Amino acid sequence: MDQLRAMEIFVEVARLKSFSAAGRRLGLSRALVSKHILQLEEKLNVRLLHRSTREVSLTDAGQAYLEPCSAAVTQAQEAARIATQSGAGLAGPLRIQAPSSFGSTWLADALARFCLPHPQLQPLLHVDDALLDPIEHGFDLTIRVGGIPDSRALAIRPLAPCRGILCAAPAYLERYGMPEAPQALRAHRCLHFSHLTDGTAWRFARAGEQRVVRVDAAFTSNNGLVLQQAALQGMGIVYSTTFLAMRHLLDGALVPVLADWELPLNHLSALYPASRQPSPKVRQLIDFLVAEYQPVPPWDAALATVQAPSA
Repeated sequence: MDQLRAMEIFVEVARLKSFSAAGRRLGLSRALVSKHILQLEEKLNVRLLHRSTREVSLTDAGQAYLEPCSAAVTQAQEAARIATQSGAGLAGPLRIQAPSSFGSTWLADALARFCLPHPQLQPLLHVDDALLDPIEHGFDLTIRVGGIPDSRALAIRPLAPCRGILCAAPAYLERYGMPEAPQALRAHRCLHFSHLTDGTAWRFARAGEQRVVRVDAAFTSNNGLVLQQAALQGMGIVYSTTFLAMRHLLDGALVPVLADWELPLNHLSALYPASRQPSPKVRQLIDFLVAEYQPVPPWDAALATVQAPSA
C-alpha cells in the first residue's frame, strides 16, 4: 500500500464528505478511493470514517487523525514540488477556469504570453460562467469576477478592480434617446446579465446619492459576450464591464450610458486551494497577472480617454 497516497485520499474524502467527490478531484474511481481508505484503516487498525448511503463522516479516531494527516500530506507534496521544480523550467498541466467573457477577451492573450517562454507547460483553460467549485473540479487556478465563495478551503489573491458600465449602440440611442437619470431606464430596452446578485435591480451611486432601478429586461443571458453582441446590433442598453466593452467603446460601436453614475464595484480575483502552497507555475502565473492588471487595469487606462456623449 502507498500510505502517503492513501493519506492524501483520506484528507480529500474527509474534506468533501464524499467518496465520489474525492475521486473526481483526484482522478480516481469511487471503488479505488474506497479501497485505499480500507487499506489505510487496516494499516492503522482503526476505523476512520462512518459510511452511509447518504453521507460520509469522521469517527472520533478519524477526527483526531485528520489534522496531523493533512499536515503530513501538505509537507510531502511541497517537498515533492520543490524537488521536481528545482533547477527546471515550468512544465506539465496547468488547469485554469475563468468566466467566458474575461477568459476569451483578456486571459487567453495573457496566458499565451506567459506560456511562450515555457514550452513544456500545458495550459488547460476552461471558460464557463457557472460558479464551479475549484477544488471539486480539480482546477489549479480559478479566475473569478465577484462571486467569491466563503470558504476556508480557498486562498484568494486580488488581481484588479472590475467596474460595471452601461452602454449602447449609437443606432439604439438615436432611436430611443439617451436616458438622463437611472429612473429613465424603466422606459428603455435593457439587456440583463443573469448572474447579477441583485437580479434585475440595477444599483447606482453618485456623490453619496443612491438609486435602485428594477429594469424590465428585454433580453437576458448568463454570458456577457452574448449580451454585448445584442447591444452591438442595437437591441438595447447592456449592463457590461469595462474589460469586456473597452474595444467597442474605443471604436465608437458602443457609447457609455449614464456615465456620471457608478455601478457596484466587483473585483477580479485568483483562487487556489488553501490546503497547500501554490506550485511554482501557479504562483508565477498569478504574479504575471498581477503585473498585467495592477495598479491600473489596461482596460480602465484605455477607457480614461472615452468621453460620454451628452444627453
